[in-house]
Amino acid sequence: MKDKLGFWTATSLVVGSMIGAGVFLLPTAMASFGGISLLGWILSGVGALSIAHMFSETSKLLPNMDGGPYSYSRQGFGDFIGFLTAWGYWISIWCTNAAITVSLVSALSTFFPILSSSAFAAATTGLAAVWLLTWVNNRGIRSGGIMQLVTTILKLLPLLFVAVVGVFFIHWENFTPFNRSGSTTVQAITSTATMALFAFMGVECATIPAGSIANPEKNIPRATMIGTLATTLVYVFGSMSVMGILSAADLGHSVTPYSDAAAVIAGPQARYWVSAGAAVASFGALNGWILSQGQITFAVAKDGLFPPFFEKKNRKGVPASGTILSSVFLSLIMLMNYTKGLAEQFKFMMLMATLTALLPYLFVSSAYVITVMRQRPPASARGWIRVLVPATMAFIFSLLAIIGAGEDIVFWGFIILLAGIPFHIWNSWKRRALREL
Repeated sequence: MKDKLGFWTATSLVVGSMIGAGVFLLPTAMASFGGISLLGWILSGVGALSIAHMFSETSKLLPNMDGGPYSYSRQGFGDFIGFLTAWGYWISIWCTNAAITVSLVSALSTFFPILSSSAFAAATTGLAAVWLLTWVNNRGIRSGGIMQLVTTILKLLPLLFVAVVGVFFIHWENFTPFNRSGSTTVQAITSTATMALFAFMGVECATIPAGSIANPEKNIPRATMIGTLATTLVYVFGSMSVMGILSAADLGHSVTPYSDAAAVIAGPQARYWVSAGAAVASFGALNGWILSQGQITFAVAKDGLFPPFFEKKNRKGVPASGTILSSVFLSLIMLMNYTKGLAEQFKFMMLMATLTALLPYLFVSSAYVITVMRQRPPASARGWIRVLVPATMAFIFSLLAIIGAGEDIVFWGFIILLAGIPFHIWNSWKRRALREL
């Protein structure tokens, strides 16, 4: 038990993986909508909580099952869908981590201006962060968990400062007109909710290393729900304070909205504390996803759907092979951003991987109902309502997020999934050949 993650560390894995540097910029992205964007945040939070509910309830039915979205999808739909989920999800982790690394370097450029002018310095710093955290996570699940807990606390401090103290500096006239977008109320809320939902990606992270969490049947559901709820409250109240402190004109042109709001509250020096928080947010999110990348490939290899290479553990009991190989791929993708002629391809890969991160939510919402039917079918109509209503809500929100991602993302995301089919066929043939021998 002492080598496993406890409740608070599991919760920090959920919160820390969701809150990256991107949330520090979202108030600016939503400025043109006005105060109505807060309703979008709330709606998105309801969607995230419904998705989190699916993962927490499924984890109760399938405790100790590593792999989270992969394992639950495979349990509901079989090996093929399970493999496609894992394949796309694994690739999306490389791309997500590459984007987070670029955000980390960008946040650090506030303190080290050379990072914004020298591609070599920026790339070197990014690689150093990736491989430092790879080393930390390969020293044991608790090492990665402790790093996650510390960085989550540090990243929450500036966000909570603006969210809580900022309420006393709000100018309520900044919320009028409530809808600045020129579109209908429904359109404005839907648009902002779609934008905000991407900030909640990561609700599933406590389910991925299930076998490495103490009392998983209790801690995973609690960590998933409490972590998602806490993140929702931070997002909503933080955005409300920023929008209330800064005028619509100032907010629309701000590149550091949380820092600008903090400067109004506590003076110019507060900008640096919030910028440090953005850097820590990226560092913590990167740590959480690096922890997950080895765990997901281990779970798939353990079921025979990935090569045995990914199932190997080091003397600390960590699936180091998958973690290291994943970090190699994410390093290569990250370097594309700092190479002339490849920067556009980097942005393209970020978009292309979005669908593969969203599809597991869709699959798990359906797999949850299938798993309930197999293991604990409700005996009454009320019981079925308790199962079907949240599952339907999670399915609809997941589908809306996929639709909101755009046609190009959906198209190229499916191309990623299709690219994995030959690999699955080859691996299945190899498994059958080995069994026959």
